Amino acid sequence: MPDEPTHLDAELDAVLIGGREPGIVRLVDDDPGWPARFDSERARIAAALGPLARNIEHIGSTAVPGLAAKPIIDALVEIDDPEAEPLYAPQLESVGYLLRVREPRHRMFGTPARDVHVHIWPAGSAETLDYLLLRDRLRTHADDRRRYEGAKRALADRHWPDMNYYAEAKSAVIEEIKARARR
Repeated sequence: MPDEPTHLDAELDAVLIGGREPGIVRLVDDDPGWPARFDSERARIAAALGPLARNIEHIGSTAVPGLAAKPIIDALVEIDDPEAEPLYAPQLESVGYLLRVREPRHRMFGTPARDVHVHIWPAGSAETLDYLLLRDRLRTHADDRRRYEGAKRALADRHWPDMNYYAEAKSAVIEEIKARARR
């Protein structure tokens, strides 16, 4: 049951900045404006970080045409060392992104409206490759896109003690899709 505490509680308490984000996941149909919104955010991030940003990619469901999604733009930013926060955090904060997650090798910043997430990962890391693998698979394989959307819809419209519980609940189908993509 999504409202009951799980093993995630202690982990989330250790990494979230500003507390949990409880709520109901609401999916919306694909919005043709999402790529343009990402392009705007990409320009903002690139201007703030300059050459520190080795790569900036649109990831997550809003990066997949035809896929229903939470209306949150996810950006993946590859830098050399996410642990070196003083090199990039002030720049992101100066253009309106707030630090929300501090995990080993990963930071996540978001807008105050919580409609954009900026994920900072090490350049060339396995994590960045996985995000891109999943995105590209969903863009090119309608069967996997339908399977993923079905899993998301089955989990939507429920109250979650934090959005990370929703993410964990769909992780099995994500792993299946990535396994097919690797074959």
